[in-house]
Amino acid sequence: MRSLDLDTLTHAVAGGAAALRAITRLEPAGGPGDKVFPPTYVKERNATTKYAMEPRRIDGREVNTVLLDSVASQANRFEESLLEGWRRGELPFPVVQVDFSKEEGLEDLEQITALQAPHRIADALLRDSVLGGAPFRHTTVGKDITDARPTHATAMFKYCPTALIFGVWDSTGPKGGLGAKFQRCLVSEIVGIDVALGVKTASRLDPAGIQTKAGPVFKHKDPSQDWTVDPKEAEIVKNKPVEFSRSGGGDGKKGSPSAINHGNIPPSIDSDAGGVTMSHAVQTTVLSLGALRRLRFQTACSGERLPAEQRDAAETAARTALAALALAGIVYQRDQGYDLRSRSILVAKEPLVLELLGRDGGEPERFSLSRAEAVALLQGAEQKAREHGLGWDPKPITLTPAPKLVGLIRKSREVAASGEAEGDS
Repeated sequence: MRSLDLDTLTHAVAGGAAALRAITRLEPAGGPGDKVFPPTYVKERNATTKYAMEPRRIDGREVNTVLLDSVASQANRFEESLLEGWRRGELPFPVVQVDFSKEEGLEDLEQITALQAPHRIADALLRDSVLGGAPFRHTTVGKDITDARPTHATAMFKYCPTALIFGVWDSTGPKGGLGAKFQRCLVSEIVGIDVALGVKTASRLDPAGIQTKAGPVFKHKDPSQDWTVDPKEAEIVKNKPVEFSRSGGGDGKKGSPSAINHGNIPPSIDSDAGGVTMSHAVQTTVLSLGALRRLRFQTACSGERLPAEQRDAAETAARTALAALALAGIVYQRDQGYDLRSRSILVAKEPLVLELLGRDGGEPERFSLSRAEAVALLQGAEQKAREHGLGWDPKPITLTPAPKLVGLIRKSREVAASGEAEGDS
């Protein structure tokens, strides 16, 4: 199997193919039959489990499946992988980031990039930061990004090409809901096949023998003391001592010893989210070359209009660079592995194979792509785009959080430290 090279990728992007895909068979790290735990969701209507279960037609039969990693979650994993490659100096592409490292008490946030922010380059964290002393959206960079759209995508390509790969809706910018939408070009999900639901057990024996009837437990009037069983030491509201509850902490009802993590937990069985066993899992990743071809580039990164006779070649070069960046994300994510969450570690059962799907069907062409080859492919594609005035600057554009954003984060941390929950009165 030959490696995917730049000429083949360029021809495919120019119109020679419909999509690139990678289908990978996975199994639990514990081996066949080991239980894994999918992500949970709120039960609605007639749902019998907290998992996203559905029947699918596979190989001519209907089988039970469960979602192990969603499209959005997979996109985040690809972005994390690309960020790692960029930080190591291996992958040359533009990154916009907000630097918190000089903000007292927030140094642990370090730099939050558009690859980590939930709404990518359109996220409120970037919107509420400043560049050169001006609000980000009021700067030249911010205005250019605001004005970008699929038919005029150069600014987004110049400053945040990953948004063109993973999609973004600029709904928090000056145009609100009318802000530009860029569809996902790269889509991936991991699904468990032939699934059987399991159960999860829980229990705890308190070595101190603390009983439920030892309560009630009250909130102490001194925050540093946390709780008390003496009503005289309790915080008083409306002439009554306040029963203790811990936001997101204690596993018992308000005022009980279990609310402060003391006492026994009787054995119980959870059938709503008790994990699953399966025959195997499949990761399906598709890069739509048709979606890339819908992106248009009217100008070079310098702002000069591309000559009509050069535009087709320039647009193909830019789209190829985006395709190479997406492929680097696929390869780097594969190298990082499939540790999805606690008790949900998967391993690949076969090497990565990229399939190039022709526009008219037929047997797909198959290619390999190693980490080093993905780096070389991206570097070559970026250099080709640069020759057409669409090169990238891998040095980050660094924003500073606005004082109001810093204040909001600090206030939020104070609330969290006090133990107050959302909706507490």
